[in-house]
Amino acid sequence: MKKYMLLTALSGAMVLSACGSSEEEASSNGSGSSEEKPMLTMGTSADYRPFEYVDTAQGDEIIGYDIDLANMIADELGFEFEIIDMEFSGLVTALTNDQVDFVMAAMTPTAERKENVDFTDVYYVAQDMIISMDGSGLATPEDLDGKTVGVQLGSIQQEYVDGLAEEMDITVETRNRIPELMQDVINGRFDAIIVENTVAQGYLDSNEELVGETIEVDEQEAGSAVALQKGSEWTEKFNEVLAELEESGELDKLAEKWFDGAAAE
Repeated sequence: MKKYMLLTALSGAMVLSACGSSEEEASSNGSGSSEEKPMLTMGTSADYRPFEYVDTAQGDEIIGYDIDLANMIADELGFEFEIIDMEFSGLVTALTNDQVDFVMAAMTPTAERKENVDFTDVYYVAQDMIISMDGSGLATPEDLDGKTVGVQLGSIQQEYVDGLAEEMDITVETRNRIPELMQDVINGRFDAIIVENTVAQGYLDSNEELVGETIEVDEQEAGSAVALQKGSEWTEKFNEVLAELEESGELDKLAEKWFDGAAAE
């Protein structure tokens, strides 16, 4: 059963609207709850399989690890939520402008982002990978000297490659969506791209021409957390639920569901 309604950033149209009519029926039948659940708005960027994406073969619903986790948190805390899908680079701004109440988009809690929004504890940790065409020989950050490297706009990977570009001759190119990055490296517009290993794996499994090498960088900030508005009353509550889900093993089960064998289109 769907627990959220999907909005699009472009149209602002509500796709799932059955909730209202069902509530009216419940009220008219005298079976409605005396207290309405709070309605929160969640921002995401649904191009990041398996965290959040649309499986077009199955429909237009956003699914993924973060969506399931958001539903778990909502169940525990007793709220409902609607989703706005937008470019990743605009998510923090959407929080600060009160467009959304929280963001779940595999977002890393960097020091720069923490200046503008609050974060929960990290709920998942991954590593970055260098993705290139088979035979490129690009296996380490040092190999990227003199190359054109693609990253997602506003991502932790962009910060990382921008840092490399200060020390080496690297041309940094950005795209809004992960599929655009993958297509551009396949088409030869980029020598390599850098994305999170969990996201990269599906593309590697379905594209024999692509190869990936994990980047070992101890000092790089890592991990995904929920972003909320500064001073949000929900931050502590989210943390309590995340701690319970980790202790109970539910986070491990969720990771098993979405990260073991999940393949990109």
